[in-house]
Amino acid sequence: MSWHPQYRSSKFRHVFGKPASKENCYDCVPITRSVHDNHFCAVNPHFVAVVTECAGGGAFLVIPVHQTGKLDPHYPKVCGHKGNVLDIKWNPFDDFVIASCSEDATIKIWDIPKQLLSRNITASRKELLGHSRRVGLLEWHPTAANVLFSTGYDYKLMIWNLDTKESVILNPVRTIDFHQDVILSMSFNTDGSLLATTCKDRKIRIFDPRTGTVLQEASYKSHRANKVLFLGNMKKLLSTGTSRWNNRQIALWNEDDLSVPLIEEDLDGSSGVLFPFYDSDTNMLYVVGKGDGNIRYYEISADKPHLNYLTEYRSYLPQKGIGIMPKRGLDVSSCEIFRFYKLITTKGLIEPISMIVPRRSESYQEDIYPLTAGVQPALTAQEWLSGMNKGPLLVSLRPGSELINSQQKFPERTLSSFVPLESNRYQDRIERKTAFEDAKKPYRFLDERESRRGMDQVQEDRKAWLSNGFDPFECPPPKTENELLHMFYRQQEEIRRLRELVNQREVQVKQLELEIKNIHMSSGTS
Repeated sequence: MSWHPQYRSSKFRHVFGKPASKENCYDCVPITRSVHDNHFCAVNPHFVAVVTECAGGGAFLVIPVHQTGKLDPHYPKVCGHKGNVLDIKWNPFDDFVIASCSEDATIKIWDIPKQLLSRNITASRKELLGHSRRVGLLEWHPTAANVLFSTGYDYKLMIWNLDTKESVILNPVRTIDFHQDVILSMSFNTDGSLLATTCKDRKIRIFDPRTGTVLQEASYKSHRANKVLFLGNMKKLLSTGTSRWNNRQIALWNEDDLSVPLIEEDLDGSSGVLFPFYDSDTNMLYVVGKGDGNIRYYEISADKPHLNYLTEYRSYLPQKGIGIMPKRGLDVSSCEIFRFYKLITTKGLIEPISMIVPRRSESYQEDIYPLTAGVQPALTAQEWLSGMNKGPLLVSLRPGSELINSQQKFPERTLSSFVPLESNRYQDRIERKTAFEDAKKPYRFLDERESRRGMDQVQEDRKAWLSNGFDPFECPPPKTENELLHMFYRQQEEIRRLRELVNQREVQVKQLELEIKNIHMSSGTS
């Protein structure tokens, strides 16, 4: 029997990586030469933070996202640690707050000013003192505000509540100490109720971070895990590591059963660590190898074979570390679904790489941009510590859209809440006009019909104006540059929408002309 390849339809089959041009990269950046297996880079829609080489202590740079090109050698640093900085993470709910950890066994929380830095920042907002040895990893809770997790070389995982007034916090709210060696990575599930870790003892553990109860533990002999990642709501985990023969390997696990992996796949024989990144909006997995320039990407599905290889972005420049832009910072007008910031130590370069879905239409693509996690926390720190679980608050990436499922603090303005006021105003104006004309003209029923048609047209125009998420009658003129940009993006989206509507009408007109032509030809032959 002949073999037939199995083809599967996917809207992400042709995703490609597009490196930024030289002028859109960050050049002359003194990237750290530390051998620690971390990302060394953290990105949000405002800043790119990168750990840097610094004599006499640890430091990192905070560069505005739009400040590309060559970096001033005297550019101000964030320096307050006495040892090398090992990890940095932006607060997911505040783009101007960043956490850093260091070999000096401290964790510091920094406030970054909104204006450009003019001098070094040496004073942190908070300092966390709890670890007895160097701190290697940091992770913010995905849905609760001001909850920070840290792991150190004292084999302890600590949970910190930053929602306090103290500038120096000596004791974490909880310490988890059942790990027998250094923790290599940690990952939360979607609502932050479960935490998965990999340890130097090569075991994967899933546990409740509030109680410290271990729910699952994997000690599979032929896969030595190094990094672990929850795959959104798929009820699966992905780990990267090495096989028995020291080949780099990825493995897919069932969240409820870590005895045997669902899939094991050997990649190559290189020695660099594999960093996995998962996009729960598109179900795409990206695997980045430290020390090589390639980025492999896959599509995860609930059905077998679960892991579907798409293709690979290749580059001859090796990456020391990698940062990723949150979804709310992507360029939706170019169909960008993911963006990496690649650290190239040999050239002192930070190179953005955009993952793009090729589309012909210039309008907003709803199918590749589902609702995604926004910037508002779903819980307070105290609510989460008391046992509450809640998924992230979702937003649309459509320009000009607002928060989707916010409840009390951020009420949505619906169409019904303000359309009647505007329509009543137009209705009164039209009724006054028709009343005046009725006294002068005998054709009353024609005027009434015209007035109704005018009011309907106003309401239709009103709906069209509101379809892009804003109201031109109630929207004040922009006062700041940020408001002006928002207004610009809204107008651009409206132009694209109208252009697409015109194209649809042209297609309909051509179809009708063709039908008329066919009718004439059929009547002529008969």
